[in-house]
Amino acid sequence: MPRHRERAPSLGLGSRRGARERALELLYEAELKQLAPGSLLAELPVEPTAYAAELVRGVEAHQPQVDELISKYAIDWSLGRMPVVDRALLRLATYELLFQPDVPTAAVISEAVELAKAYSTDESGGFVNGVLAAVAREARPAG
Repeated sequence: MPRHRERAPSLGLGSRRGARERALELLYEAELKQLAPGSLLAELPVEPTAYAAELVRGVEAHQPQVDELISKYAIDWSLGRMPVVDRALLRLATYELLFQPDVPTAAVISEAVELAKAYSTDESGGFVNGVLAAVAREARPAG
């Protein structure tokens, strides 16, 4: 995965932040290799942390619903037009917002924005923040 800026330090392999970062890498790699994310996981010599694997499998299992929600709020941006990193990151965070209710909304959005700033374009942090804020209002209306 290309690094646009200096990599944001993860909090360790066992942390959720580290798991999100690894899941992002795997989703990015799967898309570039045109593989299903689950197939990529099966090919790895060492399985990622449980949470990273759960995120990757969850994105794959719920991708149509996740993509529909992202498309609804990514005004003037089709999924195919987005940078691969942004698309993978939005899928990951949208999955968490929809299917990981124990994870605080602010944590999902904040970490997604930080990963976007570390791995994507100068505009990606703001773009990811805007899309995920709108997704969160629909996915977690009480939060």
